[in-house]
Amino acid sequence: MGEIKVPELAESISEGTVAQWLKQVGDFVEKGDYIVELETDKVNVEITAEDSGVLTELLAGEGDTVQVGETIARLEAKEGASAPAAPKAEEKPAEKAPKQEAAPAQQKTVEEVAPAAEAPQQGNQKQWLIASPAARKAARERGIKLDQVPTTDPLGRVRKHDIDSYADQKSNEQKQQAQASKPANPVSPSPAVSENSDKPVERERMSRRRQTIAKRLVEVQQTAAMLTTFNEVDMTAVMALRKRRKDKFFEQHDVRLGFMSFFTKAVVAALKKYPLLNAEIQGNELLIKKFYDIGIAVSAPDGLVVPVVRDADRKTFAGIEGSIVDLAKKARDNKLALKDLQGGTFTITNGGVFGSLMSTPILNGPQVGILGMHKVQLRPVAIDEERIENRPMMYIALSYDHRIVDGKEAVSFLATVKELLEDPESLLLEG
Repeated sequence: MGEIKVPELAESISEGTVAQWLKQVGDFVEKGDYIVELETDKVNVEITAEDSGVLTELLAGEGDTVQVGETIARLEAKEGASAPAAPKAEEKPAEKAPKQEAAPAQQKTVEEVAPAAEAPQQGNQKQWLIASPAARKAARERGIKLDQVPTTDPLGRVRKHDIDSYADQKSNEQKQQAQASKPANPVSPSPAVSENSDKPVERERMSRRRQTIAKRLVEVQQTAAMLTTFNEVDMTAVMALRKRRKDKFFEQHDVRLGFMSFFTKAVVAALKKYPLLNAEIQGNELLIKKFYDIGIAVSAPDGLVVPVVRDADRKTFAGIEGSIVDLAKKARDNKLALKDLQGGTFTITNGGVFGSLMSTPILNGPQVGILGMHKVQLRPVAIDEERIENRPMMYIALSYDHRIVDGKEAVSFLATVKELLEDPESLLLEG
């Protein structure tokens, strides 16, 4: 009998949540097959089988928190996996009947994992009851018998949401019965707990990653002296350069020329000029970093993540664009590794892709600076005392930790980013 254990995930991660079982009890798995997906504070991790065999027992349900090193499933080695896991009731039931009292060990294991409400009766009037591990766990915790729970599954499988619905229904019935049994008291009626208690609602558990995001954002606001300064950029020159070079750029590098490479280059140049925005506080000391690993905020299925473009100062425009494309694809596919998210020195976030005109981005601690990009919008701009033109303008915002960055540095940093973007050829001259 082999065991499936939670492996070492990362130095800072000691536990995870079972997101979904990719294999079920009775499934045969080959060595190297993915068995379960774990959700950690930062990324999802898929655990593989170290041996071949039949999965005989799941010790944790979907939604359960598990620790590194904990056994979460058992696997029967390949040598003993030749016998089928399912009961052989269909094959000559009369001959098998005398041996029912001494059922094979493997059959017993399967029955223990997926017990029936009652054993199958003659004439097949009742069926074996199948329930997910998460549903069994929820039923045990709430004292619910599985055979009482209605399910909409065509195969009769009981899921966790069936347990939740059944529990809510019973709870509402008990409340109604309790209200009906209360004597009328017109003199001093008790106030209602909620006027909308009978309105439809949906209760959804926060994912581990969303809980972590919420916790970190609140921590940053409580520990950093966060302030935001704003400016606006005339994007005429950048957009004209992109228009002239985009086709040739794509032919040469097989990646599209976007705004992010311009902004990343401008940010790196400004960080070199104002290094405290590339630092962090450690106790009573400042750690001023001489490298430039720029985090790029990306929207993923489970929330915002910030993968890191390493050594952005050494990358070309094509190198930066390629890195961002690769990281964004990993984020959408939930394939980001922990190393993709660790060690950023400064962050750029682009709310403009969702239509945001202006915002105040929150710091990505322990970093002390984050640049917010926004929607490009045509606005009338005074060119000189006599001329006004419609120009493609973008508001940019810099949130910074005022504990170590003074207003003068922050404003000057943002003005530098503006100047470089309005003269994009100058970015090629920055060392």
